[in-house]
Amino acid sequence: MVVEIHVPLLPTSDLPDGCYPFPWIEEVEDLLSDLEDEGDVEVFDEGEEDGDVYVFFVTGAAERDLLAVASRVATLPGVPAGAVAVVSNDEAEEFGLGRRVALPLPAL
Repeated sequence: MVVEIHVPLLPTSDLPDGCYPFPWIEEVEDLLSDLEDEGDVEVFDEGEEDGDVYVFFVTGAAERDLLAVASRVATLPGVPAGAVAVVSNDEAEEFGLGRRVALPLPAL
């Protein structure tokens, strides 16, 4: 199982001229790398731009745990609102094929 985390590809507002417009991408990659180092999840593939979203991929844990990671990503400072998770598998022929889950998840 793979959970795709689809984040709207929107630039961060109020950045100084000449700054990278999507610093939140690096923040997400750092979080996912830390979680992978801790053994909580595996980063399935490098994130990539797909149309008007940026997609991150996580695997290596139960669906509930992967969705919790996706929810953490959606609530990181600077991450644009509107992120969704797509529960898929590594055999999917394209992004976004699978069950969609709105993020962040409601608190339990």
